[in-house]
Parts: sequence; structure tokens; C-alpha cells
Amino acid sequence: MNENPKPNPPASELPGKQKRITIDMPKNLTAVYSNVAFMRYTPAEILIDFAQVLPGTPRGQILSRIIMSPMHAKMLQRALADNIAKYERQFGEIRLPTPLADQFFRFPKHEDDDDDNK
Repeated sequence: MNENPKPNPPASELPGKQKRITIDMPKNLTAVYSNVAFMRYTPAEILIDFAQVLPGTPRGQILSRIIMSPMHAKMLQRALADNIAKYERQFGEIRLPTPLADQFFRFPKHEDDDDDNK
């Protein structure tokens, strides 16, 4: 028999209770505007590069890279879908020009990529 019983866990750690987490935001955090995203994945992670292409310029620049687990990416997908639905209820449907949307969310081709694998 164990002579050192464990104390009861705090209420915040009981099953069914959500634990509160505090997130700090750095004072010098810089917001980044992105109008292009490129995605790649492995079995263990999903990588998203956020880039900016300014009108009338021939080049863009990747400004931020986010790497997350597939589970967290799916949770992000659901959170985005929920927030976009709320946005559209308040402000109306967001219309997408299909060819343009397809163009903005593909990883760019490199010179050494095989054109036969489209």
C-alpha cells in the first residue's frame, strides 16, 4: 500500500474541465499582411508559407512560415471555417475568382520541377 497518497488534483485538471492557459503577446510583435499562401506536408507536419505579392511587381516575398501538426492544422481549418461563416453572416458572402484563388494557393514551381507531373 502506498504510504504517500497523491493529493486531489485541482478542479481545473479534472476530466471534463478545461484548463486555462494564458498567452502573452510581445509588445514588439509586428503584424504581417499576406495575400498568398504556399503549403506542403509530410506525414508528421504541415508547413504553410505566407507571402506577399504587391500589384504590378514581378516578385513576391515569403514573410512568415508556420509549421504545425496535421491535427492542429485541422483544428485551424475548422476555426477558420467557423469564423468565415460568422463573417459572411455579418458582412455577406466572400466571392472568389476561381482561377485566381487556385493560383494563390499552390506552391510555386521550381526550374528543376518535372512538367510531366501536373
